[in-house]
Amino acid sequence: MNIRLPNNLSQGTKPMSFSLPDLPYAYDALAPYMSRETLEFHHDKHHKAYVDNGNKLLAGTEWDGKPLEEVVKGAFGKNAGLFNNAGQHYNHIHFWKWMKPSGGGKLPGALEKRIVADLGSVDKMKEDFIQAGVGQFGSGWCWLAVKDGKIIVTKTANGENPLVHGAAPILGCDVWEHSYYIDYRNRRPDYLKAFLDHLVNWEHVAQMLDDAGKAKPHMAA
Repeated sequence: MNIRLPNNLSQGTKPMSFSLPDLPYAYDALAPYMSRETLEFHHDKHHKAYVDNGNKLLAGTEWDGKPLEEVVKGAFGKNAGLFNNAGQHYNHIHFWKWMKPSGGGKLPGALEKRIVADLGSVDKMKEDFIQAGVGQFGSGWCWLAVKDGKIIVTKTANGENPLVHGAAPILGCDVWEHSYYIDYRNRRPDYLKAFLDHLVNWEHVAQMLDDAGKAKPHMAA
């Protein structure tokens, strides 16, 4: 009997291959801001494809059996096919956790203080985050990340993420069209605003900020 374990860990000491995590909420739990149809296509089709293709491309490489973060950082610039799928798998594992039913709202105190200190205000952070997502030409992601001890707003193309640019992601929003087109058509700014105001799990963002502070400094690639 095969048992799926979290964080790509097997019962032994060797990490297992990529596996598709269950959503941490029901498919209709994020409606009306993200529909059941969007989540069914996005999670069950798109994320699953990254997992399946990633496992095929991972097999037999020097990164086979290594933790996902190591695969993402190691394959960047060396194995484009593997990186694209591993990067998107990493991004989506966190994307599902960065949302929750009845999300948005007030930020935890410590997170709000850091954002105000590093970015000026919560409103300025949201404005810059939305602009990063709108300004990402084509497919990609917009992010809050910790780099050199400070929170920054950034964007990446396709499956890239801050890990490969010397930073630790603490919040990301998928701006590939499959993430929003069913619900918003071409209204990407409306999708990004709804994400921040009604979907973000700020407690999880605060936890990732805390974890980033405890981690060893990320070295630029």
